[in-house]
Amino acid sequence: MENVSAPLDDDSVDISALLKMGPMAPISNTHATYAALRNNQPVLDVTKITSGNSQESKTFLITRYADVKHVLKDDVTYSSDINQRTMGIVMGPTIVGMDGKAHLKHRTLITPSMTPRVLKGDNFHDVVRRTADETIDAFVGKGVADLHHDFCFKYPLKVFVSLLGLPSDDLDQVHHWGIDLCLVAHDPGKGLLAADKLLNYLTPIVQAKRKSSDSDMINMLVNAQINGEKMSDYEVVSFLRLLVLAGAETTNHLLGTVCYVLLHNPGLMARVRDDRSLIPALFHEAMRWESPIGTLMRDATVDTEIGGVAVPKGSLVLCHIGAANRDERQFEDPDRFDIDRVDNEHIGFGYGRHYCAGSHLAKLEAEVALNALLDRLQDLKPDMTKPSRIIGFSFRGPDSLPVSFAAA
Repeated sequence: MENVSAPLDDDSVDISALLKMGPMAPISNTHATYAALRNNQPVLDVTKITSGNSQESKTFLITRYADVKHVLKDDVTYSSDINQRTMGIVMGPTIVGMDGKAHLKHRTLITPSMTPRVLKGDNFHDVVRRTADETIDAFVGKGVADLHHDFCFKYPLKVFVSLLGLPSDDLDQVHHWGIDLCLVAHDPGKGLLAADKLLNYLTPIVQAKRKSSDSDMINMLVNAQINGEKMSDYEVVSFLRLLVLAGAETTNHLLGTVCYVLLHNPGLMARVRDDRSLIPALFHEAMRWESPIGTLMRDATVDTEIGGVAVPKGSLVLCHIGAANRDERQFEDPDRFDIDRVDNEHIGFGYGRHYCAGSHLAKLEAEVALNALLDRLQDLKPDMTKPSRIIGFSFRGPDSLPVSFAAA
C-alpha cells in the first residue's frame, strides 16, 4: 500500500498569524497547528485576532470533525447568511448565503444545470476530454511544464467556458477575476473591482442567452422556473461568479493536489497508471488529505454551545474543513495519504443541505483530466531543482508543479 506523509518545511506559524495572512496564505506546514488546536483548543475564540475588538460579535474557529459536521448539519442553529453578508458583497445572492425556503428554491433551479448528462448528454465525456487534450497540446512538445500553471489552472476554466457557452478569448482574465473575488476581506478594492468586471462581462452574455435557443448551462439557468418564477439576470450572474471561483478553483486545487501526490510517490503513480479504477478513490482521499476549500462560515442564530464552549447568539463560526478532515478521532493515521482507506467519510464537499451541488461534476471533470495526463505524459517526474508546496488557509493547493516527461 503506497502512501505519502504530509509535507513539512521550515515554516513555523501560529493560528493568529495564519488568520491574518489571507485565504491563500503562502504557508504549507499548517497541519501541526491544526492538530494542536484539535487537541487543546478545538473551539477557539479568535475574535481579537480577526477583528481586534473584543466588544464585537464573537468569532470561533472549530477544528474537530464531529463539531464541524454538527454545525454544517444544523442549518437552523447555524445560518449561512454570514456568507451573504461577506462574500455576497462580491458574489451577489447565491445559494451559499441562503437558508430555508430561499435556499431550497434556488438549489432546485440550479441543480439540473449541474448534471453532466443534461449539459452535454452522452457527449459530455468527449467534450471534457477534448478540452483536456487541447490544454495538453499547448505544452506537450516541450517535454517540460509547470502542471499547476499550464494545466490545473487553465483546464477547469476552459471546461467551464465550454459548458456555459462563453467566448474563450478572455479565459485567463476571467479566471484571475474569479480568484480576486475571494480577496474581498483581505483586499476589498481588488475584490470589488473583480466583482464589477465580472458583472459587466457576464450581464450582456446572460441577456443574449435569454433570446437564444442554445442548450448550454446559461440557457438552462435563464429558462429554469418554479411556479412560473425565473431567476433575474443579476441572480444568474451571481451564480456564475460563484462558479468561476468555487467551481474552477476547487477543481484546480483538487487536481493539483492529486498530481502533487503522484509525482512524489512513484509507486502510487505506477499503480494508478496500471489500474485507472483507482482514480475515484484517489480523488476522494485527496479531498480529505488537502481539502481545496479549507473553511466554511456560519452564524449562530441562538445562544448555543459547541464542544462544551458557550457560543453566544450572533457569533461567527469558522468551520475548518481541512483540520476536520485530518482529525485523528475520525481517521486512522490521518496525515498519511492512503487510497485504500476504508473510513473515508470526508467532508471536503461540505455536509448537510449545503453539500456542494457541483461535486459530481467536479469529480468527473478531474477524473477525465487525470486520465488524459496519464495517457499522454509518460515517464512523468517532478523537477527536484524547483520544489513545490501545497499552500493556503481557506483555499489550498500546490503553488507550482514543475515536471519533465516524454510525450506518448
